Amino acid sequence: MNTRDTMELKEEAIRAQYDAALGLLTGFDHAPRLATATAPEPGVERSPGIGARPRFRSTVVGMAARSTARPGGVRLAERVEGLGDGLVSPLQASVLGGLRRGLAIALALGEQLSAQSGLAELKKANLEGRLPEGRRAEFTELLAAEALAVLFTFANATAYLLAGHMGSVTVEIGEVEEVLTDNPPLALQGALWELDQDIATFAADEGRLVATVMAFCEALMKKVALRADAAARVGPFKTASWKVEAEGLTISGFTPARAAKGGALTMAFKSPHEVVGNHIAKYQSMKLAKMLMAYDFERRLNPFAELGGFIFTFMGDGAPGTGKTTLIQMMAGLLNDYCKVAGYPFLYRNFSIDQIDSYQGKSGQNAKAFIDAVVDPGVIGFGTIDDIDQVAGKRGDRQSSAGQQEVTAVFMGAFAGAGTVVRGNCTFGMFSNYPENVDDALRQRAGARFLVDGPQTKDDYIDILALLLGKNHQIPLGDHQLFAAQEIKKAVAASFEGHSRPHEEGLVKVWQRVEAETGRLDSLAKIGAYLKAIQEADARFTGRAIKNITDAVKVRAMDFELPDAWMENPDLFLFKPYDEKLSMIKGLMSPITVEMVIQEINRYADSEFRYADKSDEAAISAMVRDMQRAEEAKRRYLEGKG
Repeated sequence: MNTRDTMELKEEAIRAQYDAALGLLTGFDHAPRLATATAPEPGVERSPGIGARPRFRSTVVGMAARSTARPGGVRLAERVEGLGDGLVSPLQASVLGGLRRGLAIALALGEQLSAQSGLAELKKANLEGRLPEGRRAEFTELLAAEALAVLFTFANATAYLLAGHMGSVTVEIGEVEEVLTDNPPLALQGALWELDQDIATFAADEGRLVATVMAFCEALMKKVALRADAAARVGPFKTASWKVEAEGLTISGFTPARAAKGGALTMAFKSPHEVVGNHIAKYQSMKLAKMLMAYDFERRLNPFAELGGFIFTFMGDGAPGTGKTTLIQMMAGLLNDYCKVAGYPFLYRNFSIDQIDSYQGKSGQNAKAFIDAVVDPGVIGFGTIDDIDQVAGKRGDRQSSAGQQEVTAVFMGAFAGAGTVVRGNCTFGMFSNYPENVDDALRQRAGARFLVDGPQTKDDYIDILALLLGKNHQIPLGDHQLFAAQEIKKAVAASFEGHSRPHEEGLVKVWQRVEAETGRLDSLAKIGAYLKAIQEADARFTGRAIKNITDAVKVRAMDFELPDAWMENPDLFLFKPYDEKLSMIKGLMSPITVEMVIQEINRYADSEFRYADKSDEAAISAMVRDMQRAEEAKRRYLEGKG
């Protein structure tokens, strides 16, 4: 939907609904028709000795099946304010303000929709008792359509307005049931009654208040959108869009409007020159940050994702202290700065061991919430999973908790499942000191491998010493050109060249045997023979490995960095139409070469052989220790008997 199709929902029309919205929050009576009350009702004081009478049961046929729930007072404002200590806190005020604003936007849109569809005239005729009998069915359908539109807009606007107050707490409220479509006022009363019940049940304190309201809004949008699929006369709302200028909110039918959740990112950012060594990892991180910025919010697609050179998932592995955290800080800092210049919402999330919960299913829910937040098509997202070997358990490993197994299942489905859609607006980085302890299938879902080996050369160690010492000293530098070894293009070229031949001992043997049989690997047939030989040496080298390698080769074909000027001045690239972005990127691409393919095969296979060797060695060492303990226990036992 482009901007010329979007109508403005005027501020004066919204503010005209403030009194009605406040009235709904202050109090009304509602008897539930579809849902069952879950909140405990206040006890009614009785005189001592007076028992409760059984409820009257009607003897009229059919009356016993009707709901006998009595209308109860719904005072949402009192419910929210009651979570505090007597004074309304800033968070409570924000929630009530967001609810009032969301209700006012929904009511204003309902009026505008009613005027456009002709429903306003039918309402007036119905009030005056002159509605033609032949138009009653149309009147009912239009009322139901308006009710669905108002309900969805209320949930959509409220979720958008409160997104910035959402913390790390998540709440599962289940399905929304009290979805009434008789008319918009009754529909909103039913929704607010159920929200009041959910706050009473799930929001034990104000820390869970926003999470409960957000969960309710998401569930209500989902339920209303499903109902709208089979509803009549919802076309005018479904195919139109409205803009609320004050918040930058665009209401596009039954499509949720997303806002970046969480406030400003607080992190100790690092600049690229502060990352010493790790040349390939640093280079690819810098490229990936610029790739993400090519995402088109209108088309909801990234040209790099369409061309096949986008890194959706990657794994960074290396020994402790080699710079994995520094890489994360560098990439997050670059994305944060680029998004500030372009005015794009940026979201960073880290999934760590403290989100593994002892309650069954909760760890999986936390992992799903983490994935959903980062893949949100309305933001540029960067998600990291630090120490993934501790967070996600190996399947079949008896030492892994149920929560770790749940997380593994969620990540496998999200990173390369049947429903995975790569739009190119986000990327996930998995980091580990011991990648051999990560489940094989999950590890293979990492499309790119970043070997984080830290400083390697004498020049690297001089550079990192000078960097970390700072400037509060008078020690001379000596015969050294500071940071010359960190010149990215020169360092990366040397690093890639180093993978023209394999490094790991097991892979070297495979390479030598295939090269002796076929000669130089200079054709697809010979390269395919090399891949088959690798698979024979390691059965885990499957078709997914080939896909990851070819994706990495396509990234190499785009072995160019988007010019810094394109990031500094968004009009040069970021704000251009999607097709023009695509054409500009194609003009920078280079053809795929044999050397690229060989180097990427060796980089990937080296990492798999390295993981396998470490995993096997760890398993053998554990078995040896078990045998030694058993032998010692047997010796002591026999000595005791003697």
